[in-house]
Amino acid sequence: MRVADRVNVLGVGISAVNIPTALDQVAAWVASGERTYVCFCTVNTVMECRRSEELRGILNGAGMVTPDGMPLVWLSQHRHPDVSRVYGPDFMLAEFERSARAGHRHFLYGGAGGVTARLAARMQARFPGLQIAGTMEPPFGPLDELCTREAAAAINESGADVVWVGIGSPKQERWMAAMRPLLSAPVLLGVGAAFDFHSGAVRQAPPVVRRAGLEWLFRLAMQPRRLWRRYLVDNPWFLWELALHGLGVRRTSFP
Repeated sequence: MRVADRVNVLGVGISAVNIPTALDQVAAWVASGERTYVCFCTVNTVMECRRSEELRGILNGAGMVTPDGMPLVWLSQHRHPDVSRVYGPDFMLAEFERSARAGHRHFLYGGAGGVTARLAARMQARFPGLQIAGTMEPPFGPLDELCTREAAAAINESGADVVWVGIGSPKQERWMAAMRPLLSAPVLLGVGAAFDFHSGAVRQAPPVVRRAGLEWLFRLAMQPRRLWRRYLVDNPWFLWELALHGLGVRRTSFP
């Protein structure tokens, strides 16, 4: 089932949610056993979708596409004032806190160099009662080497309700779409850098910077070689495409 209310942002349907409503939706999927996946959408994700119709289809086929970036929050609030940022790392903490009481079982798929094991240990120490059913650090490689029946079997054997995927965007979105038919866990969530942030491997932007919508600038300063294209090319291109959309020069619908 897909969360119904969505805002069209350049052809990507952004779910009109906030953290409490998104948590409730995940809990409902776990309770019902309905199988789906969740994408945390940033400006960069939208622009990746402009480059790839296949990726746009994956996002629009997700059960929920959260407004992970502040520009997407601001655009959504014109129609849905209750929308607020549903940022992957923050949502992970909120879900773990709720799960310690609700009993959801979690699987962590992603990371490298021991990051995932450190993440599991830190989260279980922070949220007593949290159930981490298993972890897996996949090898670095192309998607077809990661989307295997062996990986699916290991995740399924854990009995997890929720699978967290941290292999970077847009790879993780493609992984979730490809693996969804093979996995018994009701909910898959692609949270990217949350593994690195909460394991302590990478420094996270301060809350005041995130609230101001300037996390991109902080991350660019921390990792300029890796992120320069994402922010210095995609951000201006996003604004240009929005202007064309607003003027009616270019329109892209979503299902």
